[in-house]
Parts: sequence; C-alpha cells; structure tokens
Amino acid sequence: MKKVLFALLFLTPALAWAEKPAPKPADYTISVHVQASRLTTDCGDVTGGSSICWWLQRLTVLIDGKKYELDSNIKTADLLRVGDYKAKLLKEETKRPYEYMRNYEFLFSDGTTRVYSLAGETE
Repeated sequence: MKKVLFALLFLTPALAWAEKPAPKPADYTISVHVQASRLTTDCGDVTGGSSICWWLQRLTVLIDGKKYELDSNIKTADLLRVGDYKAKLLKEETKRPYEYMRNYEFLFSDGTTRVYSLAGETE
C-alpha cells in the first residue's frame, strides 16, 4: 500500500505539469487577417557536410493595418487557410530602437494554439 501511495504522490506533480490549461478566448484580442499562406523550407547543417530540411508555414498577415510575415514554430507540411484569426502577443523585445522581435500565439476554432514569429515587415 505504501508503494502505491508513494507512486501516486511521485506521479501527481508530473501529471499536473503535463496538463496545459485550456486557452481563454478573451485573452486573444489581436485580430489577424491572413492574406497568404505558403510552405517554405528551413535547412540546418548536420555534421559531415550534409543538411536536413523541413517545411515551415510562412504567413503574410495584416495586424492593425500593417503588413507582416510570420513563420510557424512547428515543422509541418500543412497550409493554414487564409482568413481571420484571433491572436495574443506572447513576447516583444526591442533591444535597439531600430530592431524588434515579436511572437504571436494564434487561437484556432478547435481550441488549439500555435506560435508564429515575426519574420518580416512591409509598408
């Protein structure tokens, strides 16, 4: 009995840590209009002179009237449909007045989320 109790006590923090809380739609206040979605490859060098490549999503979006390019943080060969999405700003850093970085988290209709990183800005 002590072994079972010990095992339950040992596993409880791991189970609680593994369970991610459901996103709150009210937190996703940024309107993002996806104008274009395409697949691009990202290749990294592997020791020995060879490289490995994977597909990434690249989006052309409008946020607050400004045009940006966003890259996915996951490796997928699926396209995101053009249209309107809700997002929240996860991270924004400005180390120098002429440079910045941002990460957005999109909330999809099925309750899942995906992070996109700023990859470009146009006028």
